[in-house]
Amino acid sequence: MNRHTIYVTNQPLAAARRAWQEALEEIGFFRRRPQETVRVEQALGRLTAAPVFALHSSPSYPAAAMDGIALFFGDLSTASERNPVILGPDRFLRVNTGNAIADRFNAVVMSEDIHWLDDGRVELTSPATPWQHVRTVGEDIVATELIIPEGQAIRPIDIGAMLAAGVVEVAVRRPPRVIVIPTGSELIDPGQPVQPGQIIEFNSRVLSGYLSEWGAHTAVHPPVPDDPELLLRALRAAVEQADVVITNAGASAGSKDFSNHVIGSMGSVIVHGVAIKPGKPVILATAGETPVIGLPGYPISALLTLRLFVRDMIYGFLGRETPAPRNTEAIMSRPMPSPMGVDEFVRVTLGRVGDNLIATPSGKGAGSVMSMVRADGMITIGAGSEGIGAGERVQVELLRRRSEVDATLVMIGSHDNILDLLANHLHRLHPPIRLSSAHVGSMGGIMAIKRGEAHLAGSHLLDEQTGEYNISFIKRFLPNLPLRLINLCYRQQGLLVAKGNPKQISSLADIAERGLRFINRQKGAGTRLLTDSMLRATGLDADRLNGYNHEEYTHMNIAAAVASGSADAGMGIRAAAVALDVDFVPLVEERYDLIVPESFMHDPRVGAALDLITADAECRNKIIGLGGYSLRDAGTIMYQQ
Repeated sequence: MNRHTIYVTNQPLAAARRAWQEALEEIGFFRRRPQETVRVEQALGRLTAAPVFALHSSPSYPAAAMDGIALFFGDLSTASERNPVILGPDRFLRVNTGNAIADRFNAVVMSEDIHWLDDGRVELTSPATPWQHVRTVGEDIVATELIIPEGQAIRPIDIGAMLAAGVVEVAVRRPPRVIVIPTGSELIDPGQPVQPGQIIEFNSRVLSGYLSEWGAHTAVHPPVPDDPELLLRALRAAVEQADVVITNAGASAGSKDFSNHVIGSMGSVIVHGVAIKPGKPVILATAGETPVIGLPGYPISALLTLRLFVRDMIYGFLGRETPAPRNTEAIMSRPMPSPMGVDEFVRVTLGRVGDNLIATPSGKGAGSVMSMVRADGMITIGAGSEGIGAGERVQVELLRRRSEVDATLVMIGSHDNILDLLANHLHRLHPPIRLSSAHVGSMGGIMAIKRGEAHLAGSHLLDEQTGEYNISFIKRFLPNLPLRLINLCYRQQGLLVAKGNPKQISSLADIAERGLRFINRQKGAGTRLLTDSMLRATGLDADRLNGYNHEEYTHMNIAAAVASGSADAGMGIRAAAVALDVDFVPLVEERYDLIVPESFMHDPRVGAALDLITADAECRNKIIGLGGYSLRDAGTIMYQQ
């Protein structure tokens, strides 16, 4: 096959998929039908490689279909209530269901229709028909009859039929053998302590899990360091053993990205670079008659390109149709810009709020594993679009069952560690309710309530003039909406600093005056407003705070930055400091409330969440155990309009 190498050229997705399909057809990938023989009992879910025919009939002999007596039907031709027939023991035979019927008999009378006389004879009052209550030879299955055709997925009932017909082994299609080769000198196995510059190798487990789900038999090669000779050796061995070979990482154009060169030296690179986001540097190649796919290293890029270019291969190899996507329509909760010329795949969480299904991006970045964990669906922004506007209707490919989506409680607003705890308790105690929380700050939560995109919002906005939390903001931005402001907790806010507070930080002034590195929350977050308020109170200009414009979206992100040493301090809650074992300098206690529209107060999902914080002792004790919380007003209505 003579094909020129295409190197990170950003091919349109449709063109790349077309070129790849042609290459697979050229090497006869979909015409292969390898098979193996397995015991029928072990064949559940496998696809038959040939039609299965009955080896013998079932039943293979005339058999009683009821408990009773077997007899010759003609002996009862005159039987009636007025003229009962009495038969001696030589004219019948007692039988149970399944017993063989002797040649001289051709009918069975059920036990409940028999009157036994004391001398062993029977009295019968109804005539019988030929083969009454008798299963004749082949009544169910006749020898040589087709039981199941080629290409059928074997069901439990099919197993029973084959065994009944004497079939104990069956030829099934062999799953494609796939070898996944993770690459990178920085990779370590799960469970090992992580040093700076090292990455836990989990991608191969994710990829092999999906491949197995689609029907492949997958093996994972030990990680190959960044050495082209070692990679070539691993690829050559894999190509000899597997139907499909997949490498992970090293697919781009960096100084240690050898996959394209090495794969190309073994055969033909069909595609290198597709105009998609994430997943651009995917490699699609063939080595002889073996497809070799080089997936990008970032987890979401790898998973997306696996779905786009490998899933159809697995189903096609087995002769199966790829399952049709389960699509639904939703309303986009906020704008989602997208670069022109690229098909972008966006992970979203979904929740039914009122009559509308609301889609909210679950996170960005090709390395954001949790964005996929949280995702309920995927939307595609086409290459000819600059993005999606807030309130726009979009088509969503569901990644969860529709019933799970419809049971989701949607909370948008300020982040708090209590939310993860509530999510777990809700799902454990009230399945199938799921709590989906989007951390966009207190103001983001208020605006989501205004747009009808959430069941409730978390907020801790302090009005400096009144000293009151949340109420003035509700009156300003939600003036005509009937709602309740319900307290969730009081919590300690302060400075998160390194363990032992080695730099002796006690205030924002310390950070500013000594030029220490600060990490801030995003605009609209209540913690950001609190920081600004404290700066004004001390007369500090925000420009003097080194890192004021360096933003994170959750308290845990702030704690992680301090714990890793990338920041000296950041504003956050005590619970985040406790969770990541950093020190905490308390500055203020603040009130954190839930904004609940009146229309959702009788929603069982909202009711279950409120019950947890007001009446569930186990949940309340665990909240206190997080550190820095008071539940003295939890569940109390602080304001109503």
